[in-house]
Amino acid sequence: MSGTQRANIHPGLEVKIVLKEHQRSGTLTAGIVKDLLTNSPNHPHGIKVRLESGAVGRVKVIG
Repeated sequence: MSGTQRANIHPGLEVKIVLKEHQRSGTLTAGIVKDLLTNSPNHPHGIKVRLESGAVGRVKVIG
């Protein structure tokens, strides 16, 4: 599944995101989706989400 499609992502899903400050290095942060922040049905850099930990970033890996 692709992290660029909003339909593939829902609260409670385990994902890996890249935080804004880690975009250059590509360091991923794992967590559970709390909120979807991107309203568009797709986004080329990944759907922006907030994890239960409070971290905000774009989804790169689902599962």
